Amino acid sequence: MANFRHNPTSTQKGKITYNSSIVSGIVALAIGEVEGVSLLSSKNKGIKLSFEKQGIVADISVKVDSTAKVSALAFKIQQSIKHNVESMTSYKVSKVDVHVTDVNFPETPSAV
Repeated sequence: MANFRHNPTSTQKGKITYNSSIVSGIVALAIGEVEGVSLLSSKNKGIKLSFEKQGIVADISVKVDSTAKVSALAFKIQQSIKHNVESMTSYKVSKVDVHVTDVNFPETPSAV
């Protein structure tokens, strides 16, 4: 696990250190706020983060509901991740790539 440091202003003394799992948790929370989408697993398996000079690059793999409009849903995911990470950590998010890798279909009762 890596620790990442952020110095919000040059006038503050001290520094804030974020563990990468904290940022992954914030991303998972942001995805959970979007209706009709879920991560591939409960252990943030669908989240890959890179901490670049320009900001955080997030690579997200999700499942969507079969009734969802994928392009609109992907945009909502991008907005939610950017908003949550930037407001909770003061990091900038430079890019969010959303990969739809599975579809949730409603369960139908089996014929007897």
